Amino acid sequence: MARSKEFNEEEALDKAMEIFWKQGYEKTSIQDLVDQMGIHRRSLYDTFGDKHSLFVQTLERYESLIAAQIRNQITEEMTTVESIRKIFELAVYSDNASPKGCLMVNTAVELSLLDNEISQRIKSAFKQTENLIANLLIRGQARGEVASSFDINELARYIHNALIGVRVLVKMTADPKEFDSTIDMTLSILKNDQ
Repeated sequence: MARSKEFNEEEALDKAMEIFWKQGYEKTSIQDLVDQMGIHRRSLYDTFGDKHSLFVQTLERYESLIAAQIRNQITEEMTTVESIRKIFELAVYSDNASPKGCLMVNTAVELSLLDNEISQRIKSAFKQTENLIANLLIRGQARGEVASSFDINELARYIHNALIGVRVLVKMTADPKEFDSTIDMTLSILKNDQ
């Protein structure tokens, strides 16, 4: 007779995500994961596979949590600037319980040149964020909030690169003035005479 699982998979995955987020992939051992997740080594392998497979699952979980957070915070009534500012604020002003920075950006820096599967996953996640920004800009152009002279793809890429930079800055400083001035400067490109 098969034994039922004695742990909640989602909670265990969240705990694994947290330690990968704090320490990175390479510095996190299987023993670290077992201790953090509060499960047996055998349960880890049976449920999540090897360390790499577990890491990929934590990236998927992180991506879905961030996407849900953005969906819940951005409304149709918000202006383009308000919507994009909210994306920046979600990246910068997360709760204090979360590790600093962004798991995706941390992973891009650590593993993109070493792991093709991870690199492709990060590129895909970044492209989704860039596409979200592009869609907000398209909506903004339709409403007259964004100048029609802008190339939406170039502008979305520019804003997304600034967002990545801010996500790195979060790991180095806690000064809200630095974040706010960077966000303001980035978004000032949208505030022009049309």
